[in-house]
Amino acid sequence: MTTAQLYEELNQVNHSKEKRLHYANLILANPDLLPKLLDILFMVDDKMSPRAGWVLEFMCSENIAPLLPYLDVFTKNIHKVHLDSAVRPVAKICELLAKHYTSKEANPVKTTLTTTHKDHIIETCFDYMINDEKVAAKAYGMTTLFMLGYEYDWVHPELKLILNRDFAIQSSAFKARARHILKKMKT
Repeated sequence: MTTAQLYEELNQVNHSKEKRLHYANLILANPDLLPKLLDILFMVDDKMSPRAGWVLEFMCSENIAPLLPYLDVFTKNIHKVHLDSAVRPVAKICELLAKHYTSKEANPVKTTLTTTHKDHIIETCFDYMINDEKVAAKAYGMTTLFMLGYEYDWVHPELKLILNRDFAIQSSAFKARARHILKKMKT
């Protein structure tokens, strides 16, 4: 399948879990399609970018390992994604990478995620926190920063500053996640 054919296939993707899972499984069964899916995701001004993001998020939720050979491409380009419905799945994938990386169990993310990758993820997640993003991207971003902040001693103080500064002006969902993160940072 070419990139153009995959692009056309993504027309079938909608908000339903069934469609997203179907196409995530298609990518998992055909890992050669993953670079094409990333190409579409990083067509950041295109209406298919979010659909590619949804599929990639579902794929990573099922099995993150196929993304690992493409972490350079993924982390170098995540800051370019700007459509709200594409930012959310990218932020979720960053959170999934951080969860795997900080997990107590051995997994391939621990040996594949480099300092450069983490730097790109941290920079992008701080952008989510300080820019006018939807609450889901901020929530995934703060969780990612919290987890990676154990390795980078400057991250927690910066995150705490942003959470305390923005607490009063953000939504209930933001406040709930921020309260949770701030409580964890105290322990």
